[in-house]
Amino acid sequence: MGGADIIPGVSGGTMALVTGIYERLVTAISHVDTVLLGEIRRRRWLAAAEHIDLTFLVVLGLGILTGVGCMSQLMHYLLDEHVELTLATFFGLILASSFVVARSVEQWNACKAAWLVAGACFAYWIVGLPISEEVTDSGIYLFICGMTAICAMILPGISGAFILLIMGQYEYVTGIIKGLPRGEASINDIVSLAIFAAGCGIGLLSFSKFLRWLLARYHEQTMAVLCGFIIGSLRRVWPFKIWPEEGPTIKTQYDNILPASFDGHVALALVLAVAAIVFVVFIDWISRREQEVDREEGAEARG
Repeated sequence: MGGADIIPGVSGGTMALVTGIYERLVTAISHVDTVLLGEIRRRRWLAAAEHIDLTFLVVLGLGILTGVGCMSQLMHYLLDEHVELTLATFFGLILASSFVVARSVEQWNACKAAWLVAGACFAYWIVGLPISEEVTDSGIYLFICGMTAICAMILPGISGAFILLIMGQYEYVTGIIKGLPRGEASINDIVSLAIFAAGCGIGLLSFSKFLRWLLARYHEQTMAVLCGFIIGSLRRVWPFKIWPEEGPTIKTQYDNILPASFDGHVALALVLAVAAIVFVVFIDWISRREQEVDREEGAEARG
């Protein structure tokens, strides 16, 4: 999830869905509520930790931070030097993910298919929006950007980083974050980052509760829409585009094209896409196997 979230156009929520932890993640985040505050006031620390699934969140958070830290430089290098091959790999990952998520819908019908198409059309439109170059340090706008980006970040198929690009704040926010360890951030930068973080926090808590409500009451329809989001987002990571002469960058919007000829470079891109599909199928197999083991252990414990 950490490696995916740093790439504009790729969603960490997709990785959470494929690995089978998405609903648990949404539930854990949504449990930051009055019940949790009550447990904390009564100093019932174990009950509070159990209420928000703290162990799960801590381990997942450490994994995300590790992914961001270990893969950020690698991803920047790959996107600068081998952008088509990198996008081909992620295209395969996301394409296979859509089939994995589609399989979680038990009984497809015309209504659920319509929800899938609606989700795909919405994501296709979102990822095709032009990149904004207008940067502003307005507190209200930064707060709104934080709320919007974090909501997108936990939605499969829609990248929070890409939403920030559309809203013109990606370079500004990431620039502040990069400058913090080097002591290059001003007081105004720190205040702006705090406002952005506040928007992220409020957006995450409120939207996770809404998602949890949808998954509880309209699980099949919600999964169909999420699957559509993943399919529609493939527009953004299509590897063959009209790149400028000065060199491609993932932070800019380009038109998709079909390769002019089938050469070694295109063949390698296809091989990487297929390898990514196999990888997702393997991860899905491991996830399902672990879920079956957990169900069997649970049944034995109840018996």
